[in-house]
Formats: sequence, structure tokens, C-alpha cells
Amino acid sequence: MKKRLLAIAVIAGLGIMADASAADDLQQKAAAMFSAIPQYPPVIDGNEMTDAKIELGKMLFFEPRLSASHLISCNTCHNVGMGGHDYLPVSIGHGWQKGPRNSPTVFNAVFNAAQFWDGRAVDLAEQAKGPVQAGVEMNSTPERVEDTLNSMPDYVERFRQAFPGQGSPVSFDNMATAIEAFEATLITPDSNFDKYLRGNTDALNAEEQEGLALFMNKGCVACHAGTNLGGQDYYPFGLVTRPGDDILPPGDKGRFAVTATATDEYVFRAAPLRNIELTAPYFHSGAVWSLEEAVAVMGTAQLGSKLEESDVASITTFLKTLTGNIPVVQYPELPPSTDSTPRPQDMIP
Repeated sequence: MKKRLLAIAVIAGLGIMADASAADDLQQKAAAMFSAIPQYPPVIDGNEMTDAKIELGKMLFFEPRLSASHLISCNTCHNVGMGGHDYLPVSIGHGWQKGPRNSPTVFNAVFNAAQFWDGRAVDLAEQAKGPVQAGVEMNSTPERVEDTLNSMPDYVERFRQAFPGQGSPVSFDNMATAIEAFEATLITPDSNFDKYLRGNTDALNAEEQEGLALFMNKGCVACHAGTNLGGQDYYPFGLVTRPGDDILPPGDKGRFAVTATATDEYVFRAAPLRNIELTAPYFHSGAVWSLEEAVAVMGTAQLGSKLEESDVASITTFLKTLTGNIPVVQYPELPPSTDSTPRPQDMIP
């Protein structure tokens, strides 16, 4: 009897060891494909991250007077209280016009290889200049922005502190550089997946680990790897099966508008998946509100495989482990306008 109990105990122990070995193997494979969000903001080449510059960038991020109407700020479409975006299929801009694409989250955007769905901005500073000048967004100009900022003594002093030694520190370029410095701080470390990547295999439960394994084995990782699980390269949407026009509008040819290369038609930057449960609706068209549906669409469109409902559920469960610690951002006190501040333009003619 004792021998039988001993044998059962040995077999049970071997089973535990086998489970532990499998968990370690999965963790090691994941660590080779993904990277955890760092605890501190990354260094940006050519943009020294000083406290003065970051604080100025935060004020400018929330500054609606960068827009012609004095109503729209960066935070309008990249709301730091709502997942870093605006929860709309496409953003609403000047004159209540609809933008052409879904607004990407600003959280962890610093880890993307380029900005915008088509990658037309090489970094966050270049990206910050685009919406300010776009007629469908903030509808302003570099000259108007500089006149606005120069009209408020507090901003003039803050630019001087953030960009010491410059003869004319209040400039459109410096505005964008300061916003970039602030946005680089908007990272979300310490998700359960990050803890798992750092070696804590208990950070993901059995279903979450199953979803991770499926995510890698089914081929999702081919486009969604690295620190941001995406954001690094460009792929045709509908690589295997083209989605319907409601999800892939035929009028938006993606990266083709940037490169004018025929092979870039309907090519888009792979969406970063960090905090994905907070950033519905999904895809550049903002046409899908359910994360489960988005996973299923990607299975058909990109992998050529109709995923089983159980697989969709498991992958979705894993994706929710990518939600990290959302940064706490206190709304800044902005300086008052002066008699020389350009007056707001009407949103509706």
C-alpha cells in the first residue's frame, strides 16, 4: 500500500514538474518575442527630457488655443482619461468635421517606429505638427500658433526655461518638441503580461497563458511583437481575405498616400496592442466595437483562418493582460489670454 501511495505521489510530482516546465518554456518563448514596457520613459535622440520641457509639453498638450477655434487640444482626440484616445470611430475636428481615421492611443506611442496609421510621421514631434495644421482637425497655422503663445508672458518664460540659450525659443518646432517630451512620459508599465515577461509565470493564469500560446502559434505575433506588440511595420489589411467595405473603406488606401507605390495600397501600420481593451472601436476605420470581433476579423483577414470561438475567447483574455498602469496626469492650469491673443474662429461659418 505504501509503495502504491508513493508511486502515486511520484506521478503527481512529475505532472507538476511537467506543468512547470511547460509554463517556463512558454515564458521563455514569449520573452524572446516581446519586451516589457520599461519603468521609466525612454531617451529620445535629440530631445533632452528636462522637467521644464515636459511640464511645458503637458500644458501644450491640453492647450485648446493651439486650435483656431480655441476648443480643440491634443487631449481632445487623445484623452488621457479615456485610454489615450477619444472612443469615437473617427475623431471630430474643426467645424464638426469627421476625420478620415480612428484616433490611435497616445499611451506608449513613443515605442512605435513611426506615427499615424500610415507612418507618415517619423516621431512624436512631427506627429504633433500635423493635427494642428489640418483643416479637418485644429485648423491653425504655425504663424498663428507662435502669435498665440507669444501673446502670453507665462508661455514666453516657460519656453525660455525649456529651451535655454535660444534667441527665439517660442517656435512651432519647439512646441512640437515639448509635446513630444510630455507624450514620451505617457507609458503604461507593470501589466500582468510585463510581470510575466520578467519571469513571474504566476502573473498569467491558465486561460491567459493558453491565449498567449494561441497568439504566438496562430501567427498573430508575426505582426504584433516587440515592446508595443505592434507599431513597428506595415502590412496589407486583408492579407488573405479582404474585409468588407464597412471595415476596410475602399477610398482609404493607407500607406499608398505616403509612398505612391502600388504595393502599398491598403497597407497600414500594425496596430499596437498595449491597453487594447481600453481603445475600442478598432481598426483604422473604427468600425468594430467588440474586441472579440476584432480578433475574429484578424483571424480571417490576416491569417486566413476562421478561429474557433474558444480560441477567440482565449486570445481576447490574453490581450486584456496587456493593460498596464495608466499614468496619473493632473490637468494643468493654463495662462490667461491677453489683448494680443488671436481671437477664436467660429467652428461653424
